[in-house]
This record gives sequence, structure tokens and C-alpha cells, in this order.
Amino acid sequence: MELIQIFGYVAAVFMGGVLGLIGGGGSILTVPILVYLFKTPPVLATAYSLFIVGLTSIFGMAGYIKARLVNFKVGIIFSIPAMIGVFSSRKFIVPAIPKHLFHLGSVDITKDMAIMGLFAIMMVLASFSMIKSKKEKEDTGHGEVSELKKIVMVSAEGLIVGILTGLVGAGGGFLVIPVLVIFAGLDMKEAVATSLLVISIKSLFGFMGDLGGDRQLDWMFLGGFSVFTIVGALLGTWVSKFVSSEKLKPAFGWFVLVMGIFVLLNTGISGGH
Repeated sequence: MELIQIFGYVAAVFMGGVLGLIGGGGSILTVPILVYLFKTPPVLATAYSLFIVGLTSIFGMAGYIKARLVNFKVGIIFSIPAMIGVFSSRKFIVPAIPKHLFHLGSVDITKDMAIMGLFAIMMVLASFSMIKSKKEKEDTGHGEVSELKKIVMVSAEGLIVGILTGLVGAGGGFLVIPVLVIFAGLDMKEAVATSLLVISIKSLFGFMGDLGGDRQLDWMFLGGFSVFTIVGALLGTWVSKFVSSEKLKPAFGWFVLVMGIFVLLNTGISGGH
């Protein structure tokens, strides 16, 4: 085993720990870890990420279920359209994207470049969501919203998040949580806990869209990597009893911002050669 792979498994524990500690955001690191440390092709990395994130979220959610913070009703309302979106994205949209999209000057814009570019943009947006203070987020949730509008908005957002999840392989917790706060009326702790339910369901359902095709999946690697992320998630959940996740989230947000810029620059540089 090479040193970079050992570092990759350490990063897997870190990713799971962040997922268990702050209830989301950690999953955004999975694709970069797979692509840069394990040399996994980007499209395959997004498929692996869905399985890893989905499975890890289940274990990360366990402590929140025990604390009765998971709102299953809202989670299911969000998850049903999200499942449709992510499955359709993996089964039909991703395979339909041509390997070579277009030329930008002398640069050949490929499918892999487009996916990594979109992923980098998602990382930057996710970082802003995490850097933003808890108070600012909760302030946006004030105001009465009718029950019907809640269901419509939560369902619509679920479909959009599902499609994006299928494209980039990220859990999308930074998109899920604001909707649960603003339209479903959940407080931040409930929103974080419920987002793990949504992420686990839609990610694993989306992974099913990759089964049965020509793509060869390395189940031994998937299982081994997932063990490390699950250990991290359990450690993160335990640490969350003693450390305020809200205080750590902005710092992690800055880290994700730097990573997002790195991925974006790396994608641009690699495309120029």
C-alpha cells in the first residue's frame, strides 16, 4: 500500500468524523479523496461517493435518532422526490453526457472536467453555508408558511437536490438544511439530524442507478473505505457530546472553501494540458 493511500484512509476517517460531528458537509470531501488520493476516475468516484456517503450517514444518524431529533415525516417528504431525482440523474442523465463536450479555445472540455468543475462550485457554495453563522441561518426561517406550501417547496427542493446529488455524488446537506429550517420549520438541531436521513436515503437510492450497467465496481475497496468512514462517523457522533458542532462548522467551512478552489484550479490546469 502506497503512502498516499494510507493518507487517503486517514482522510476517510476524517470525512466520516465531520459527517458525524456536524451532521453534513463531510460528504463533500469524499469525491476529492477518491479522485486525488486513490486516482479514481471522476464519474466512478461520484458513484462510489453515493454508496459511501449513504452508508456512513446511517451510522452518523444513529445518535440523533436516540436523541429523538430526526423528523421522519419531513425527511420522507423530502426524500421521495430526491430519490426520483438522484436515480434519474445516475441512470439517464450522467450516462447521456458525452465524454467530450466542446472546445474552449485549445482546451477540450470533457465530461470528467465538467463534473469536477460543477463539484468544485458545489464545494464553494457549501463552504459559504457552513461559514455563515447559526443565528443568520435561523433568522431566515422566521415567518409563517402554509402547510401546503411547506410540502410543495420541500418536495421541489428535494427533486433539485436529488438531481445535483446524482451529478456530483455529494450528499447536499448544505442545500437540505436551509430548506428544512425555512420551509419545514425545523430548528437547526432537528434539521441537521433529519438531513442525515435524507442524505442516506437518496444517496443509496442513487447508487442503485449505477448498478446493472457496464461500469465495474470494486466492492472490496468500497467496503474497506466505508469501514473507515463509519468509524469516523461514530467517533464524530461521540465527540459531538462534548464539543459544539456549530463552533467547529465555520472553521471546516473555510477548509472546504480552500479545497473547492483547489479542485477548481486543478480542473482548469489539467484541462489546459
